Amino acid sequence: EISECLVGSEMCIRDSYPDGYDGPPFDWPPYDHVTEPLAAAAHCKGQYAALLTMCDRYLGRLLDRMDEWDMWKDTMLIVTTDHGFLLGEHGWWAKNRPPFYEELSHIPLFIWDPRSGLAGQRRQALVQSIALPATLLGYFGLPLPADMQGHDLRPVLEEDAPVRDAALFGMFGAHTCITNGRYVCYRADRPEAPLYDYTLLTLRQRARCAPEELRDMTLEPPFTFTKGCPVLKIPARRDFYPCMSTAEGENRDLLFDLASDPAQQTPLRQPETEERLLRRMAELMAENDAPPEQFARMGLRAPVS
Repeated sequence: EISECLVGSEMCIRDSYPDGYDGPPFDWPPYDHVTEPLAAAAHCKGQYAALLTMCDRYLGRLLDRMDEWDMWKDTMLIVTTDHGFLLGEHGWWAKNRPPFYEELSHIPLFIWDPRSGLAGQRRQALVQSIALPATLLGYFGLPLPADMQGHDLRPVLEEDAPVRDAALFGMFGAHTCITNGRYVCYRADRPEAPLYDYTLLTLRQRARCAPEELRDMTLEPPFTFTKGCPVLKIPARRDFYPCMSTAEGENRDLLFDLASDPAQQTPLRQPETEERLLRRMAELMAENDAPPEQFARMGLRAPVS
């Protein structure tokens, strides 16, 4: 009964985005350049809009229950997601291969904190998802682990006080990125530098590591965040990761001013701004215990302690 209700609801929502499309089913695009006909691309975007509408309806049901059960006075509510999804922006579908443009990296974050009771306000402070565990621990009055790098967002929520001046983000084997809230710098992979997996789980996304991948692995000393546990260092297969594109124009350094170019249409050439961001990138990488080859992959010099 529940399944039928959900399917019926989904179909009803889809019907609210008619487009006259009569081609084959197309509700999930390839993680690649947009090459489909305009009608197919428009249909896919409509399917995505229907999905968001369904999510919005179910979030509304949750909010209704919080009203019904008077939960707002003692319940923190956080609404966010893991990443965005390109729907033709920059000529791409989805994620993984292109740089982490704003459509991918600048994700929604809504927080209700009953301690302050503030609502309907926006904050300008730069925050990251790694702040959420620290924020929850702070809400329940629990101490933060010594190796936790996230910041409790209570100062941001109450008075928009900054908790960081810059943020690192990116994908394994692809661009390493940094933003200070206004500028964002994408540093491309230098494929001549080595790349390794550091893990205790010898699995790929869809399969176990092959024996030939493990023959050259070594056991390495712990990182600062591995709770004293050594880790396996496994040479990474560059052909395994779709984000490691070597196509012309895809793996390149980029700099954008989000204030004047929020759609990121025109890369900047501002060497001083780029150098300042790259110095901060190297500092944050060092704080995150990045291995030496990561600096080589980004063409950066590790800061001297």
